[in-house]
Amino acid sequence: METSRRKRPSEHGAAMDGGEGTEKKNGVERNTNNEVLDKVGKVIVSINEAKNVDEVICALYSFAVRIFPLDCRAFAGSIDKRYRDEVIGAEVPSAHERDNSWQVFYQSTAFPILARVLLVDVALNWLTCFPISAKRHLYDVFFLRGCLSEVLQTLVPYLQHHSNGRLETSICSNTERLLALCLLENDGVLQLAREFSHQLENTNLEQQKSTISKVSQLVTSVPDKARLGASSLLSSHSYIKRIVIQLIQGAEEWNKSYYDKLTNFNDGSILFIGDAFARICRRGSTDMLLSEMIPRVVTQVQSLVQPGSDMTVPEAFKSMPGLQFWSKIMEAIKDSYAVERISEQLLQKLATQNINDAEGYWILWLLFHQIFELQSSIRSMFTERFLLWKLFPVCCLRWILQFSVLQCPPDTVFNSKSQNHRNLLDTTNRLLGVWSKREFVQSAPIEQQAYLTAAVGLSLEKLNKEDLNATKDAMHLILQGVSCRLESPSYLVRQMASSVALVFSKVIDPSNPLYLDDNCKEETINWEFTSANTDMAGLAISDNKETDINQDKGYKDAKNKNKNKDKELMELTMVDPDEVIDPATLNNEPTSDVDNSNDEDDDEVSETSSESSLQPYDLSDDDTDLKNNISQLVDVVGALRKSDDADGVERALDVAEELIRAAPDELPFIASDLVRTLVQVRCSDSTVEGEEESAEEKRQKALVALIVNCPLGSLDPINKLLYSPNVDTSQRILILDVMTDAALELAHTKTARQKHSTRTQIWTTAETQPWFMPSSIGPAGSTIWKEISGTESPLSLTYSYERDLPSKPGQVKRGKSRRWSTKSMNAMQDNRVEWSQNKFPPFAAAFMLPAMQGFDKKSHGVDFLGRDFIVLGKLIHMLGICMKCSAMHPEGSALALPLLDMLSTREISRHAEAYVRKAVLFAASCILVALNPTYVASALVEGSSDLSRGLEWVRTWALSVAESDTDKECYTMAMACLQLHSEMALQTSRALESSDSVIQARGISLPSNLLKGKIKISL
Repeated sequence: METSRRKRPSEHGAAMDGGEGTEKKNGVERNTNNEVLDKVGKVIVSINEAKNVDEVICALYSFAVRIFPLDCRAFAGSIDKRYRDEVIGAEVPSAHERDNSWQVFYQSTAFPILARVLLVDVALNWLTCFPISAKRHLYDVFFLRGCLSEVLQTLVPYLQHHSNGRLETSICSNTERLLALCLLENDGVLQLAREFSHQLENTNLEQQKSTISKVSQLVTSVPDKARLGASSLLSSHSYIKRIVIQLIQGAEEWNKSYYDKLTNFNDGSILFIGDAFARICRRGSTDMLLSEMIPRVVTQVQSLVQPGSDMTVPEAFKSMPGLQFWSKIMEAIKDSYAVERISEQLLQKLATQNINDAEGYWILWLLFHQIFELQSSIRSMFTERFLLWKLFPVCCLRWILQFSVLQCPPDTVFNSKSQNHRNLLDTTNRLLGVWSKREFVQSAPIEQQAYLTAAVGLSLEKLNKEDLNATKDAMHLILQGVSCRLESPSYLVRQMASSVALVFSKVIDPSNPLYLDDNCKEETINWEFTSANTDMAGLAISDNKETDINQDKGYKDAKNKNKNKDKELMELTMVDPDEVIDPATLNNEPTSDVDNSNDEDDDEVSETSSESSLQPYDLSDDDTDLKNNISQLVDVVGALRKSDDADGVERALDVAEELIRAAPDELPFIASDLVRTLVQVRCSDSTVEGEEESAEEKRQKALVALIVNCPLGSLDPINKLLYSPNVDTSQRILILDVMTDAALELAHTKTARQKHSTRTQIWTTAETQPWFMPSSIGPAGSTIWKEISGTESPLSLTYSYERDLPSKPGQVKRGKSRRWSTKSMNAMQDNRVEWSQNKFPPFAAAFMLPAMQGFDKKSHGVDFLGRDFIVLGKLIHMLGICMKCSAMHPEGSALALPLLDMLSTREISRHAEAYVRKAVLFAASCILVALNPTYVASALVEGSSDLSRGLEWVRTWALSVAESDTDKECYTMAMACLQLHSEMALQTSRALESSDSVIQARGISLPSNLLKGKIKISL
């Protein structure tokens, strides 16, 4: 039988005399092997025939004393006297014979055979009877002082030992105890690293690698195979942390031996450590591995890069012990996935610490510089995956560029003709090739776009004008990427374009930087773009936040204006018809005369007037009073059409909204011309620089007021202008914004009307109180009847009244009398005015249907599905707002199907731009909110397949978006849409259940689609 090829790692171990002949040595080994096998067989027989635990202890000691240096006095006192004498009198072999027997025992089949008896038979039948001292100094010795690689391969399978299909708890718990002792308490992993570092000349390297791989797999799998109620020492967190500490300690010992040259060694120890690290990463414990690695590496690097250091990091790496083993471990990790996970999480964790660029570069150099030079896969990982596809903080991005592209420490000046400079040019071209593609802007998540933009910007900062001229397509790619981002509706994407354009302009002409964004005017560009995207901020509908901004701009402003107007009307006083009125008051211009209520104020004003009349004044502005004041809508239209009269356009915009909200008689007749004029007027041509936004706001408010006060006369021309080739994109967006604001204002406008009684009121003639009140006839001193508050219930048909009665003779407490009536007295206190809060539904069709007709038509200047995707998104958003303003109204249910047909077209639902997809999700959610569950239930009962098909499309499409869309906001909105769909389906099912009795009574047969559950509830 094959004997051991390893030396025993013990204090008494010694190698065989090298001068003995090979034949003599083999003969001795064969004899020792036979003796060990015979003795093991006798021990097993004795254990099987034992009648008490002392006999088992004696049998085990008779063999243990031949392979271990034992002291029987440690446990002899705990056994019977007759067995104690047998133990003390046992023959003890020499140290040389003991070492030979030890090697033969653990390298042959003898140990697995005896181990099975110890772990199964003895553990089940005798181990609970063992004295503690005998268990510790005799039973455990076979595993704690053995060859750990063999012991581990024998022990681990017994963690899940089954007998008759059931898990043997006693066997498993004993195995867990032994493993905790071997690997954790006795630093067994460190001893395994030492064991693999010794190798004889004739050892097969491939066989050793196979053993190392098997042992490392067993070591790292212990927490997975341990029982649920195992010791906390074997829990994943505690166990991995302790073995990682031992592995790093073993690597440090290997590095020390490498420099001391005291022992012969090979890379077996490093191979074992590297393989164990790889398996730890594969099992998802990379964070625990790095929690032990990072503090050690950071401390070493900081001690070398601090000011006043005697040598550089490369010099210290070659001359100082304790630094080389890090790169050797990374080289020993053959699993590329493990290397990538370690690198990725290392960068993420370093970013949270106070690490500067120099320290970050040298940490990467210390760990990865050797495998970066030797393995092309590692070079590809840093220069391709970490720059193009992964996401890291900007500080990590600088370290990656410095280490993998420039390949030199920060602040190093390199030659323009060096290899490092050529690497930078190649990497910049490769980054620009991906960054400039429109498909990347459309499909990549916003975080990925920000990261790649930062990589492009940091690379361009290292170049000069000559470098860009030397490249083939760099300038073209930069201009292409900037232009396609400037067209984006997202401010964050436009900010990326502005930053790249700025750094590009500094490269071309440092003295003339190009600022496309007012917020980007600092000397140093901040490449850490914020992830808060405020575009379509009103698209979250779950908490009704989608209309906050629009409401502030729309109906609330109008509401405040109406309040002020009502207040002014209430303060009107009678005036003399012959009184002379200043024309300035017609336009609400302030006058110099103020009516005061007391004589003191009159005196003060008089004194002030008399004093000011003595002062000289400027006559140059006298012509201002000669200007025509605009007080008619016809004058507004005429002034707006005179584009060369800037003052007239400005004055017309100032009074347009107020005149429109006054609702003059000519408004319906002039609404069409006024709409066209307001849309086509150019505010930027008629206002002073810096006041364009104020003029635009006035124009938008005037258009909103026009649609609100004259919907039918305004919507037809404004919908025609939407698809007209004579307006540009900004005007189309203006049209959709004012339609959205007008819909919201109409939906939140209150109108009052007088209630009409459904029956004649009957009044009594004998009494002054209503007929339904109890009679007031009663004893003198009785009070009037009063309704008892809080006594009636929603289902009660009567109301309670009470009154106080005078005291009777001899009565101490006043009594009360109660009556009941069929009507509440509170009805008499009603103001007989009912309020309608939503004026929008009657006009919903006029808002929506014309706007939906031409979205897919491409003509001169109109391309909603392609170039004008922002207008398409605004259009869909406006239609969603209209649906929400029509919620629970018949008009909303009627318009839901046409809108669903529009949204379900592939050109819209599968649009390449995330902006459009978010608008579609918002509109679909608004449809779900607007539909009345009762209407859906009645449609299903009547067999309407169009509605069920449309609602099923909403569910399946939102589910596909949630599963596959790369945009995070699309995912969030899709999940909200699915939740709304499930709620609507639940309410519809309840409505169907409540109508079951009616359906069965009338004998109505449900359609097959309903029976198949066409409206599905998504969970």
